Amino acid sequence: MIDHTDQQILKCLQQDSRMQWQEIGKIVHLTGQAVATRIRRMQDDGIIEAFTITLNYEKLCKPISAFITVFMNSSNHTPFRIFIENHSAVVEAHRISGEGCYWLKITIADQKELSEFLDGILLYGNYRVNLSIDKIK
Repeated sequence: MIDHTDQQILKCLQQDSRMQWQEIGKIVHLTGQAVATRIRRMQDDGIIEAFTITLNYEKLCKPISAFITVFMNSSNHTPFRIFIENHSAVVEAHRISGEGCYWLKITIADQKELSEFLDGILLYGNYRVNLSIDKIK
């Protein structure tokens, strides 16, 4: 169970996972060592799984974000899972309930790359594509 202070620490780390423990301590009114202890406990408890970075895909020449719902043709999903795990355009992949079988978020450079990716999906099923026009959050 996490308390309000743990939630504040998590919020700080979500904003900047490289934030120093002493800096977080000033915000949450604890010593840097106390913050470190809490962070280690949350790691041990599986609350914090990893420290990551957020990439600016536009500066990486991949300005187009597409959200793809995949409708599988077969009950054997293993080849499709291998395809999405090995494709660098896929930044998120979720198995979903409701309409469709999978939801993918991809980042790509241009329409040609999108078309090639979608052709790859056709080996496993059909799809529906939504393009992002603006990132809000």
